[in-house]
Amino acid sequence: MQSWRRKSLWLALSASWLLLVLLGGFPLFRPAVSPRPRPGAPQRWPCWLDTELLQSFSQPGELPEDAPRPPQASHGSSCNWGTCFDTSKCRGDGLKVFVHPVAARPISETHRKILASVEGSRYHTFSPAEACLLLFLSLDSPAGECSPAPTPWNRGRNHLVLSLHPAPCPRTFQLGQAMVAEASPTVDSFRPGFDVALPLLPEAHPLRGGAPGQLWQHSPQPGVALLALEEERGGWRTAGANSSACPWDGHCEQDPGPEQTHPRETLPNATFCLISGQRADASPRFLQALQAGCIPVLLSPRWELPFSEVIDWTKAAIVADERLPLQVLAALQEMPPARVLALRQQTQFLWDAYFSSVEKVIHTTLEIIQDRIFGTSAHPSLLWNSPPGALLSPQLYPSSRPEGRFSALIWVGAPGQPPLKLIQAVAGSQHCAQILVLWSSEQPLPSRWPETAVPLTVMDGHRKVSDRFFPYSAISTDAILSLDARSSLSTSEVDFAFVVWQSFPERMVGFLTWSHFWNEALGGWGYTAERANEFSMVLTTAAFYHRYYHTLFTHFLPKALRTLADEAPTCVDVLMNFLVAAVTKLPPIKVPYGKRQQEAAPLASGGPGSGPKHQPPAPDCINRMAAAFGHMPLVSSRLRLDPVLFKDPVSVQRKKYRSLEKP
Repeated sequence: MQSWRRKSLWLALSASWLLLVLLGGFPLFRPAVSPRPRPGAPQRWPCWLDTELLQSFSQPGELPEDAPRPPQASHGSSCNWGTCFDTSKCRGDGLKVFVHPVAARPISETHRKILASVEGSRYHTFSPAEACLLLFLSLDSPAGECSPAPTPWNRGRNHLVLSLHPAPCPRTFQLGQAMVAEASPTVDSFRPGFDVALPLLPEAHPLRGGAPGQLWQHSPQPGVALLALEEERGGWRTAGANSSACPWDGHCEQDPGPEQTHPRETLPNATFCLISGQRADASPRFLQALQAGCIPVLLSPRWELPFSEVIDWTKAAIVADERLPLQVLAALQEMPPARVLALRQQTQFLWDAYFSSVEKVIHTTLEIIQDRIFGTSAHPSLLWNSPPGALLSPQLYPSSRPEGRFSALIWVGAPGQPPLKLIQAVAGSQHCAQILVLWSSEQPLPSRWPETAVPLTVMDGHRKVSDRFFPYSAISTDAILSLDARSSLSTSEVDFAFVVWQSFPERMVGFLTWSHFWNEALGGWGYTAERANEFSMVLTTAAFYHRYYHTLFTHFLPKALRTLADEAPTCVDVLMNFLVAAVTKLPPIKVPYGKRQQEAAPLASGGPGSGPKHQPPAPDCINRMAAAFGHMPLVSSRLRLDPVLFKDPVSVQRKKYRSLEKP
């Protein structure tokens, strides 16, 4: 009897141990590839309003430092970042890229877009002697045609071989010490920390801008498919949310239930997109799922996920074991709605930040390499994986700024009297920390300036409108009040506008507004200053914004756009509003202003505000900028924020900003 009990106990223990081994050996879900940790210093960014749903700009105490990690050895190669790349050539102006001339044979449209993206970027140089990275564009095609080696090659040192197709043919030259940026590389050939994994781009992928994400709802709704499955010949087929059958072929004997087939061009309207990991050509489906807001579920992928060095795919995708189909389906059905919401939001952010255009894919590749060069001053992983993304985040941003104060930057560019009354009105604000006068006028400086309780600094400009948005080291606060010498504001208007900006520090807060519209007759964009309920721009001649946008305007905007603003000063307001809207995806904020400001001419002579009705100039400006951005970033709004009791029929003594209603 005792012997039988002992045998039963041993059998139970053995069965339990076997179950643990099986569960450990066949995990249902495993994390997608997480980014390689990088060291980074705490930085300060504007705050967003969706921090509870999706992390955004972080405060210094909220941004953890990434722990350093030694370079990883590559598969079957001794090359890594420390041994095969000479960073001594990159210490001057950071990353400078020279593109080897393309061989004299026809190239595809995607290759043309890649060349245009590199040559139009801030990284490009025409001199190979100035470059620290030599880019060789491999013209390999799926048909098997291979590119010859570039000249000079120098054993591939400090070279980046960029290939749009996953190993279509054997290399006709030895890579040597060259890095490879390849579409959908296999996990066996990819060298972590040295190579860069790219997405497999379709031929019709746009050069810049790109289509926005297609997520119209943030949680499963009745009638929306739970699953979308890729088909071998393109397109998707969807299974209903209530289906409990195994959805993919060859793994289940159960009836899969009713299905719907969608053509190749149609993005799936489903919560999860199941993508096979066996084929590298599944990468385009991966991009389709991201754009559609369909959470990618990768079944034991054999290829490296795009930009896995910096993108934390655990926040946007799921890697599942293809050997457990029924368990995977059950786990997807039981996933909490909050988790589904977070994953779907992250797919939209990643698509818009890094994948929606060829230009963003190429700039992300170069930014990853530049991060390796900068080392400790590179972008922390949180900035790569939170809005607005690393492509719009300056590397060396000020880490500490005074709280609750602003700097007034007054631009003097037109002939006339010095802005003495404006200086006194701004200096009277309890939130003003300093006043900076940027003198860009041909007239001599006045001999006397008004006495103010805050520091007053006069700086010499270069007679260019873009000088207004240079990141001057003299600016000591996060908030900037941009003013024109002919602006007319009262102290109460300044105080209230700053209080509003403190609640919306990522946006522009201004007084005078414009609105854009689509002109069917001309087939282009137009904009007007006519007073209406709807607006999409605020004039920078009297507006609050974060100093972060000065850095973006000067160092991240294409030089052609800044030149356009200097040649046509009427375009500078449009350009600044384009920039802020492209980063935030939000409209500006409008605050009230007095009658005297409406009657004044707030802009410099010849600017959009000149003339009796302050009409904007010809629409060529806005159309050229929309073409350069690749899309129309402006967002319309009908919101205006007023003080409490503003214009209410109550005693003036009960109102905080009393002078706002005075004529």
